[in-house]
Amino acid sequence: MVELKTDTSIDAMHATGQVVARALTAVRKAADVGVSLLELDEVAREVLREAGASSPFLGYRPSFAPTPFPAVICASVNDAIVHGIPTRHRLRDGDLVSIDCGAHLGGWAGDSAISFTVGRPRPADLHLIDTAERVLAAGIEAAVVGNRIGDVAHAVGRFCRTAGYGIPAGFGGHGVGRRMHEDPEVPNEGRPGRGLPLRHGMVLAIEPMLIASGNDAYYEAEDGWTLRTSDGSRAAHVEHTVAITEAGPRILTQR
Repeated sequence: MVELKTDTSIDAMHATGQVVARALTAVRKAADVGVSLLELDEVAREVLREAGASSPFLGYRPSFAPTPFPAVICASVNDAIVHGIPTRHRLRDGDLVSIDCGAHLGGWAGDSAISFTVGRPRPADLHLIDTAERVLAAGIEAAVVGNRIGDVAHAVGRFCRTAGYGIPAGFGGHGVGRRMHEDPEVPNEGRPGRGLPLRHGMVLAIEPMLIASGNDAYYEAEDGWTLRTSDGSRAAHVEHTVAITEAGPRILTQR
């Protein structure tokens, strides 16, 4: 069931979203060559603590997971697409990093992700990240009252495919509300004019995932969480929590 949020609830979700935005900004600032993924996780934990927020990631265990997730961020490096577990791995010159973070505050959830490079970037990585951001913007632009879920999915998928990038099947966005993952699912490919109509008060996480080689194939790493590209190519992941309103899409996790 899809819950329609009141304007007051959307304002409260914006407050949660801003905690997520601050956490991602702090992690991005702290990330550098030689910094460990666990250290980045601690940066995000401190932002959540200061805000009086909790993490919807920490201890999360969906049906596919062999163990509860042990961190407040997902840290996915280079060929890792999503769900990377922070470890003692220290970032190297030229790494491509995707950080996903969430928060619970005042009974509401927020969810967002960024991708960036550390040290000397590869031009191909910068192009991949820039395209991912523009794909996200296209998905958000389609998230308007009167459109359907398929219009958002089509906007995301068409942009990805036109740019020559792959899309991991079966993974995409979702509704956000009292919980981080709610109905409806928001695929990263779809047919326009299909699916659930978008109404004022719906809140969606729109999250493109792009594979640089154009190959869609991926596999689950031994940790049971991390998804990696099958051909070793790099990936980028970006995400915003967005409220559907009569005035247009409102980005609740805008940094």
